[in-house]
Amino acid sequence: MVISLLFILLLRFTAGVLLWCVIFGVIIAVGYGIWHCYWEYMTLRGKPDADVTISDIGFQTDFRVYLQLSQTWLIFMISLAVTEAVIIIILIFLRRRVRIAIALLKEGSKAVSYIMSALLYPIITFLLLALCIAYWAVTAVFLASSGDAVYKVMSTQPNCKYANITCNPETFGQSNVTRVCPGSQCTFAFYGGESVYHRYIFVLQLCNLLVFLWLVNFVIALGQCTLAGAFASYYWALKKPADIPACPLTASFGRAIRYHTGSLAFGALILSIVQFIRIILEYLDHKLKGAHNALTRFLLCCLKCCFWCLEHFIKFMNRNAYIMIAIYGKNFCASARDAFFLLMRNVVRVAVLDKVTDFLLFLGKLLISGSVGVLAFFFFTRKIPVIQEEVPSLNYYWVPLLTVIFGSYLVAHGFFSVYAMCVDTLFLCFCKYTVFSWFMCLGPLLALSLSDCVLFFIALPSASSQLAMEWRLAMVDLEKNDGSAARPYFMSSTLRAILNKKNHKRAPERKRARAVGVKGQKKGLC
Repeated sequence: MVISLLFILLLRFTAGVLLWCVIFGVIIAVGYGIWHCYWEYMTLRGKPDADVTISDIGFQTDFRVYLQLSQTWLIFMISLAVTEAVIIIILIFLRRRVRIAIALLKEGSKAVSYIMSALLYPIITFLLLALCIAYWAVTAVFLASSGDAVYKVMSTQPNCKYANITCNPETFGQSNVTRVCPGSQCTFAFYGGESVYHRYIFVLQLCNLLVFLWLVNFVIALGQCTLAGAFASYYWALKKPADIPACPLTASFGRAIRYHTGSLAFGALILSIVQFIRIILEYLDHKLKGAHNALTRFLLCCLKCCFWCLEHFIKFMNRNAYIMIAIYGKNFCASARDAFFLLMRNVVRVAVLDKVTDFLLFLGKLLISGSVGVLAFFFFTRKIPVIQEEVPSLNYYWVPLLTVIFGSYLVAHGFFSVYAMCVDTLFLCFCKYTVFSWFMCLGPLLALSLSDCVLFFIALPSASSQLAMEWRLAMVDLEKNDGSAARPYFMSSTLRAILNKKNHKRAPERKRARAVGVKGQKKGLC
């Protein structure tokens, strides 16, 4: 936990260095691969056995045979050269977006340092999820055990005619079953009955499963909306941290419970229905494993793939919709629509930020899990002299070692999920700042990149009503504000530097009036 916190806080200083080192490291590694392939190609080029083409020798189980051909190294060299060129071209055209992503990562680390209580919220989510699991388990057990106890005759003799017949344990000793089938017993089989209720037990279990999925997704949605509201209050503060409201996490949680419960429940219900359909498809696939109908298996596989994609898309949209709900307080449908069009107009930024964030957090998880795993290895193998005598002797230390590594990964994932939510919230706030000012007049539009212009003209027909609504929003920074003292920008200084925006200490009108007054005074003195 401490290592995870330190990694998040240090990202403010190391995010840019770490990311650029990895990028240039990949470029250098690919360049070395090109040189090595060229060297191997030139070495094998003059040899008679190496001039044979791959198509001449055909398929070989020993892949070392292909490494003796000059054509193989030529293919490797061309592939790596194309990869190198693509990476460099992408880096040239996306360098500004990479800088924005790094700035948002640093800003997210700063926001977490100011709202430290957000790191404890995963504990609340864990407790609420534990309650949901307990409710589902108790209800499922109650449904499974409801009804009358049914007893069956269990006999050790294979030819017993009373085997598997319903019996009564109270009168079983007085019947002739024990005389006909010696050693038979009247044992409990299951709970059941013949009423309408008992015939629909399976349907009730499915309803219980749907309610369980709904509750779990609602708890997750509540956590995302709460964290988004807390970090949005940080972003909207002009003077950080002086203008950050007191107890932002508690205030955001209260707003989510009081005003946004219906929106969160509606979004959770949509996702729960899709997950419920996926579970039914998995159940049908399990039942049809022995079927030989290829068309049925193919259609079922296609449905599973489609609903898997739909579930991940809904998760992504719900996450961003909850952020919009926390920022603007609209209902779920309006927030999901706003988030969708906002992300479509910034699809390149979304892709760059997601990949950069995922990569850095993945490195953080590996670093934390690996460091804790190494420390636990030396601990359980009694290789730390200071505490060597206090460590119990273990014959097989891999089980506790893997448990510690897995537990550290889960703890790191919990901390980093808060940080990822912070970065996503700041990104949507930042997009709200920048996107609409670019559409205000022709001049800012010319400053857009080619991909942003194409996305704008694609999304313009379907987003016209939404754009009209957004023009009325009072908190669009670059659309509403100009950097003056009366209307300053709320974004951080790093983002302002990347976008070439500045906050002026005095309003331009006051500066102009003061300059005119000074000139008048000089003329009077002359």
